[in-house]
Amino acid sequence: MDKLEQTCNQVDFIERHMKYLRCLQHIEELRRGCRTLAPPGPLTTDDLLSQRTLDSSEALSSPQMSKPAPLCLPIQIMLLPLNKRFKYHFYGNRQTNSVSKPEWYLTQVLMWMGNNSTFMEETIQPILDRGGVTLSAKVELCRGLLSLVQEKVTSDASKLLYDDVLFCHLVEEVLQFEKELRSNHSYPAELPGVLHLLLEDAVLQKWLTMEKKMAVEKMDAMLSAERAWSSQYKDISDMDDLKAPDCAETFMTLLQVITERYRTLPCPSAQLKFLELQKELVDDFRIRLTQVMKEESRCPLGVRYCAILNAVNYISTILGDWGNDVFFLQLQQTAVSLGEEAVPGGLGIMEMGRLASLEGSLFDGLLALLDRLKGDMLGRLLDFLMREIKEKAKPYCQERWLSLPSQQDQSTMSLSSTACPMMLCVRDRLLNLHQVLGFSLFHLAWQGLAERLDNFLYQDVILCNNFSDGGAAQLQFDMTRNLFPLFGHYCKKPENFFKHVKEACIILCLNVGSAILLRSLIKESDMTRDCAGTGDPPPESALNELGVFCLAPCDVLILLSLRTSWFPS
Repeated sequence: MDKLEQTCNQVDFIERHMKYLRCLQHIEELRRGCRTLAPPGPLTTDDLLSQRTLDSSEALSSPQMSKPAPLCLPIQIMLLPLNKRFKYHFYGNRQTNSVSKPEWYLTQVLMWMGNNSTFMEETIQPILDRGGVTLSAKVELCRGLLSLVQEKVTSDASKLLYDDVLFCHLVEEVLQFEKELRSNHSYPAELPGVLHLLLEDAVLQKWLTMEKKMAVEKMDAMLSAERAWSSQYKDISDMDDLKAPDCAETFMTLLQVITERYRTLPCPSAQLKFLELQKELVDDFRIRLTQVMKEESRCPLGVRYCAILNAVNYISTILGDWGNDVFFLQLQQTAVSLGEEAVPGGLGIMEMGRLASLEGSLFDGLLALLDRLKGDMLGRLLDFLMREIKEKAKPYCQERWLSLPSQQDQSTMSLSSTACPMMLCVRDRLLNLHQVLGFSLFHLAWQGLAERLDNFLYQDVILCNNFSDGGAAQLQFDMTRNLFPLFGHYCKKPENFFKHVKEACIILCLNVGSAILLRSLIKESDMTRDCAGTGDPPPESALNELGVFCLAPCDVLILLSLRTSWFPS
């Protein structure tokens, strides 16, 4: 059996060489027929191979030449059997000629390229090199076979403009063919492949229409899926900083796939059309998220509401990264160079300038809309939290600060009983938000909560009450030993986010002598403010020494008037 296989291989080897010799014989016959047009002298096969190539080089150097140079004559002759086989199998009434199976002829051509590449490199290339021809035999083979594919794809594409399924299949196969041609067969980037065939007006418009249609259908499916609002990485904290729900990840994957399809197109203006389609899809998805958000706005702490917020933040983050990607930066420069023709609706002078200087990106408009939605949703969530906290804090606001006894030893102090419901509410909500929001969103949320809580405690607790020494000490203990540490899990110095409360406690807890001196200094400063030449330091310096930087002197006077341990004269 092994001998039979060896014999078959030898027969196949001999047949291939016989075909090659016949080809050389045919070339010599053509050469003899052209002797009357050439000066007498020895003319070898190498010379004939180089003859056509030299003519091609001159054609390429001509500025009017827009098409690639034709194949050299010997390569054309060598490809005749393959051309015949291709037309036999993939034209006419053959079963292999099926518009639903473009992969058949595309795969066949790739196989021919691969099977003959060694022969072209080891046998034909040395002949070209000896003739001093700067030509790649392998590339010439690919060019010749590509002409068959180009003709066939052009014919099939025009037939499939009204068949959505088969048209999409053809586009996918052509894209895959181009990818393998460039990567596996090292076809030069400067030579046209088959992608330019998809840029004909009718074909390109059909492609864009189908991309949009399929994307919209997938959006409907992903938003109605059972796991649309859950994260596939929810149990892996290290991989889930953004806590993006499945629908958002699927949507951005969809956009990425579209990008990969048009990334290699040879026409930047066509790429910009696909980019505009992507931006349109993002805006459509944003509108859908807004509609779902309004349905869930009655419960901003619910899982779905927070998932929508995570989705908006995730899409915004990814688009921000895309704005710094080299591919999109190149498209940005293309849009600037093409001007208003590149972007539907045109670009303003200011926006054009920002794009040209790389201060902005092609996604700035979308990012602004997404940030507005994110800010609105965060605002709704924090408003809901503050309503709940204020309800829990009502007893604390009505605490009898004026009559609380003074305690010299803070180690014996404990949290005000009226503050417990408020503190528990703040603690539980912070833990809840930390679990359901992405890292960057939670960072914004707890800082926003701290700011609102600081303002509420300052306005509704401190400024609305009078304080004895004991009351001021108790307030400071509640804030510094209980409230601030709740936020200490998320930052090193939580008191910096409660500046009004912290500084108000400093003023209220000053000893009597220091309070009297501070009040006198501020009043005297107000009286001598317009007097020139005064050498007294401003009251702000004294306040800064006490650690008061946020409150104005007039605010400090109001706080001093709330103390009951001394009476103004």
